[in-house]
Amino acid sequence: MMRFLQKLGRSMLIPIVALPAAGILFRISSEDLLDWKLFQASGAIFNNIDILIAIGIAMGLSKTKDRGIPALTGFIAISILKEGLNILDSDLNMSVFGGLISGLLAAWVYNKFKDVELPKVFSFFSGENFPITMIILLMLPVTGISFLVWPYAQSSIDWLAQSLVTLGGLGVFINGFLNRFLLPFGLHHVLNTYIYFGLGDFKTSGGEVVHGEVTRFLNGDPTAGYFLSGYFVSIMFGVPAIALAISKAAKYNKQNTKALMGSGSFTAIVAGITEPIEFTFLFTSPFLYFIHSVYTGLAGMTLYYLHIREGFSWGGSIIDYVLNLGLSDKGWMIIPVGIGFFILYFVTFYFYIINRNVPIIGQIEESNFDEEKSDEEKDLSLTHNQYRYMSKKILENIGTKDNVIEYENCITRLRLELRDTSLINKDKIMQTGAHGVVIIDKHNAQIIIGPEVTKLVKEFNKEIENT
Repeated sequence: MMRFLQKLGRSMLIPIVALPAAGILFRISSEDLLDWKLFQASGAIFNNIDILIAIGIAMGLSKTKDRGIPALTGFIAISILKEGLNILDSDLNMSVFGGLISGLLAAWVYNKFKDVELPKVFSFFSGENFPITMIILLMLPVTGISFLVWPYAQSSIDWLAQSLVTLGGLGVFINGFLNRFLLPFGLHHVLNTYIYFGLGDFKTSGGEVVHGEVTRFLNGDPTAGYFLSGYFVSIMFGVPAIALAISKAAKYNKQNTKALMGSGSFTAIVAGITEPIEFTFLFTSPFLYFIHSVYTGLAGMTLYYLHIREGFSWGGSIIDYVLNLGLSDKGWMIIPVGIGFFILYFVTFYFYIINRNVPIIGQIEESNFDEEKSDEEKDLSLTHNQYRYMSKKILENIGTKDNVIEYENCITRLRLELRDTSLINKDKIMQTGAHGVVIIDKHNAQIIIGPEVTKLVKEFNKEIENT
């Protein structure tokens, strides 16, 4: 499970790279700031984050060197899910959770069916092309099941949102908690839509009746904003504190970790977009994300009982904070409260990360397992074509099937992830015709074969399946 979560964490970094720049450009080019309409196209990244996640996970979890087909498989999976739900009920949107499910299924389908051989008349659809057909067939019933199940979740959240206003500070806490907690499932939009644009009513000086926390606050309602205030604490202080904790706790790749955390923090503060940081631990450490959700709710409840009221037009960024400070009640106190939550966030995340084996960026050692020496090895060639016999002997001399966790090949090498590399018999493997055996660490090893490695891996896979 830990190895799986580590790979999932690496996979999530693929779409995360696109988020900071897109978020900043989208915010500063909005109508209430620079009003650069063309730059608003950067918002497409967030409108399609489910697609990016599906592609990233499919690429990251697929057992192959060339990630093109897995990426296509992931795109097909999420496309069918989105289109199918739109056909059945246009109001359904599984958002990030849909991307997660689609990516996982795409990776599983690719790994399961990439070596399937069909009769010659259908040979074009064999091998790596076969998962493309299978993912289409699989996603249709998955979409049907999602259509039957998801409306109940959305209806429950909608009912809850309408009940929160009667609970006072507790309602503010629940709203903040659920806003973060429901994000992976895409259901936070249901909650937000009602809170932002449906909760309560206020009659403006011009006689117009407006609804929702956002609209009422901007129109001067002195009772609006309590359901919004806590996000300034969570976004401007909490998320940067998480980023700092991850950076300070980093054991490996410290420079890359600092760069990603730094840009993610800047994006949160300036643009109010938190996904670049949250997605680094959302799926790989659910407990930390749960704590983040609790602290978001706690921040809102704290401001509520301190009678601190602030609102926004777009999100809880420093831009909205400054622009709307004149409409707030004691809005300046968000700063000292935010500093307190910054410390709370940092201490919690930092000590949890350094005391637990949390598979997030900075905690995952990047070994040289992915390095190749294809320039030196491209001219290597086996002295025989007995791939089946060779694969059988290699399997016997790496500790048998029971010692194998995962395997794949690059251009010239068979890459192995084993439970214990000390079980490898180098001399016996070299006698099969291999050109070298490289033991990276106690779990990873490589056997240098040459360009014929692709043929060997097919036989090796059969040996794994048949023994």
